[in-house]
Amino acid sequence: MPMKVGIVGMPNAGKSSLFNALTRAGAEAANYPFTTVEPNIAVVPVPDDRLLKTAAVTGATDIRLDTIQVHDIAGLVRGASKGEGLGNQFLANIRETDAILHVVRAHEDANVVHPEGRVDPLGDIETIETELIFADLEQAERRLERVAKQAKSLDPEAIAEEAWLREVVAALQEGKPVRHVPLPDDAPEALKSLSPLTGKPVLFIANVNEGEDEVPPAIAEYAASHDAKAVAISSRLESELTEMDDDEADVMREELGLPETGLTRVINGAFGLLDLITFFTVGEQIGQSWHLKRGGTAHDAAGEIHTDIQQGFVRAEVISWSDLIDAGGYTGARDKGTLRVEGRDYVMRDGDVITIKHTG
Repeated sequence: MPMKVGIVGMPNAGKSSLFNALTRAGAEAANYPFTTVEPNIAVVPVPDDRLLKTAAVTGATDIRLDTIQVHDIAGLVRGASKGEGLGNQFLANIRETDAILHVVRAHEDANVVHPEGRVDPLGDIETIETELIFADLEQAERRLERVAKQAKSLDPEAIAEEAWLREVVAALQEGKPVRHVPLPDDAPEALKSLSPLTGKPVLFIANVNEGEDEVPPAIAEYAASHDAKAVAISSRLESELTEMDDDEADVMREELGLPETGLTRVINGAFGLLDLITFFTVGEQIGQSWHLKRGGTAHDAAGEIHTDIQQGFVRAEVISWSDLIDAGGYTGARDKGTLRVEGRDYVMRDGDVITIKHTG
């Protein structure tokens, strides 16, 4: 299944412009709050030159890129957790995602209004984070009430979850996100049951002025101190570049000193958040990229491809993408001894090319 990320931020922070740049889906980006009334959702291919290069040596012409599902969620305002603006409807949409992309306005533009009349990146971050914390606190208190009753039956998992929830409530009351509270080994499903907004990894996207390419120090410091990551993008510039053909856009990027697209920067940031690696299946006809949690095994990788393949797993032939290219294909790799046979417990590495042998 594709990874799901939700783009959040204050109204007019540049969310929909970023969404347009990422997806070319044309989500409306107008100069007033709540332009996005229903969450825009797009499935975006994840570019990876390694797949194209490995496919070239095997002759595969059907290229199938891994995907990421991007949700553009309406701007949140102060009081959203209590129903202000479009309120809890959009907080619920965020709960469905794996990670949060928090767009923060860090550019000056008199033509783009700010809902609170000023450009204050840290103030905007605090507004959004506070609303997420309030929403989580309300949900955690309700969950604690239910689990505390279950714990009276002396169920070990309920007892562990109750203790964890009490820590969660205390942390939220102090303004700390749920991701700062370690999950107990005795209640592995507690986080999934609560589904906290502040338990999700966060990538801060500083929406900077055109021509700027660095995360403002204040945003970078905030991200580092809150177990988050940060990248800088000019949403307007990225949106304009997507309107050009690829060659024109490449020339413009080179002139501006931008080595990679906004999509690449955000995708890499999202993968880093979720600690994912990429692996490939490349045959004579089809070349495909997949994502897997770092530390996942060959058996786990088989499950990403298809549950039937995982159930019938026998062994895996594995080679790094660069070794496959150096060998000129599978025949050369076998001759050089760089194509290895691995069992189900082999820990996958980023860039591995795998062929699963299975029954059925």
